[in-house]
Amino acid sequence: MKSPKTTVGWREWLALPALGIPAIKAKVDTGAKTSALHAFIVNPYMKDQEPWVQFFIHPLQHDLDTVVECHARLSDQRQVTDSGGHQEMRYVIKTEITLGDQQLEAEITLTDRESMKFRMLLGRNVLKQGFVVDSDQSFLLGKQPVHGCH
Repeated sequence: MKSPKTTVGWREWLALPALGIPAIKAKVDTGAKTSALHAFIVNPYMKDQEPWVQFFIHPLQHDLDTVVECHARLSDQRQVTDSGGHQEMRYVIKTEITLGDQQLEAEITLTDRESMKFRMLLGRNVLKQGFVVDSDQSFLLGKQPVHGCH
């Protein structure tokens, strides 16, 4: 028997604890197969004979002063087609996402979303882990940023 699914709105606050991002507003995007995270100055490197990537992020909309430096093991590099039909080679990481009271692991592509309203897209690869979307609602998992962020 399937457990009940958690309903999310079209935008939600979430956390990326392993990346040092306690709160980021994400647009829930059922049209995106993989989640995407804003990243700039992306530098691949080797650590303990494994591929890693360093990148920087402005986690808050309209705030270019707050910068978080992130490091993650590189999972893949693949061609991604965005909603405008443009293809881009992107680095892919796997990291933990805290969404409401749930911790999930997800693949996330890194891309420059500076000109976009949301710093992160939450794609079907996360949603299929037990979520349904109510497109009329926002912040069903909490209006305040998670993990004590203000």
